[in-house]
Amino acid sequence: MFQEKASANCLNIVPTSTEDGAFQKKGHSARVLSPEEAEKLAKEQVLVSEFKQLKLEKEAQKNWDLFYKRNSTNFFKDRHWTTREFQELKACREFADQKLTILEAGCGVGNCLFPLLEEDKNIFAYACDFSPRAVEYVKKNALYSAERCKVFQCDLTKDDLLDNIPADSVDVVTLIFVLSAIHPDKMHLVLRNIYKVLKPGKCVLFRDYGLYDHAMLRFKSGSKLGENFYVRQDGTRSYFFTEEFLSQLFKAEGYEQVVNEYVQRETVNRKEDLRVPRVFLQSKFQKPFRET
Repeated sequence: MFQEKASANCLNIVPTSTEDGAFQKKGHSARVLSPEEAEKLAKEQVLVSEFKQLKLEKEAQKNWDLFYKRNSTNFFKDRHWTTREFQELKACREFADQKLTILEAGCGVGNCLFPLLEEDKNIFAYACDFSPRAVEYVKKNALYSAERCKVFQCDLTKDDLLDNIPADSVDVVTLIFVLSAIHPDKMHLVLRNIYKVLKPGKCVLFRDYGLYDHAMLRFKSGSKLGENFYVRQDGTRSYFFTEEFLSQLFKAEGYEQVVNEYVQRETVNRKEDLRVPRVFLQSKFQKPFRET
């Protein structure tokens, strides 16, 4: 999706063709709503009560644990596209067989982790998740090996990553469909936590829901928590990012922006003749080199 030059330590993100034939484009412009979509969003201004919002925040871990109890390892597809989208996972080495240390922040049940470990035998991965149940599913996976992976439960907004990962030791951090599940007021705490374990000159690879994604337009009345922030029926939450908000969020914690763009896809359900607009934000932010 991306073709952009960066520093020697943060290499290219390259374009890929979609396997399902979906229309796709990237750029800095947000998706334009249809008149019907704009009218729908304009009507939905009533927010969930403060009492319920506090309850959702308090029970966030419980709700994600119940999500994984209901869905086990079957809800998300394995993300084999990750190395195609983010070529840093292969290209940031100084030589071919160099060992690469990654952190998957918010690993879920391993849908991204295990394809990466299978595709690249020279990766050691740290992986953590908010849900203790998800972490247990990862450890029970037949592909799990303590020699190649350390998995642990972690609330990234308050649990210090330095308890499990040495400072300045990670080559690449992946933050893929994770930050959107966290309250916007606490997102900066995640980025601050990650910053401590990332090597200077290395990058966070980000992909998450973008403004006006189809999932945002599907929320019913009574689901809105705040600007671009919604709650699902199961109590899990989702934020839809603008390019500007994400940029400000990372820069405020000391990162430098390398790439930050919308990816718009129009997927087609030929059986039902439906066209579904998907919008993601795919980005790369670098921890600066230390000043000499």
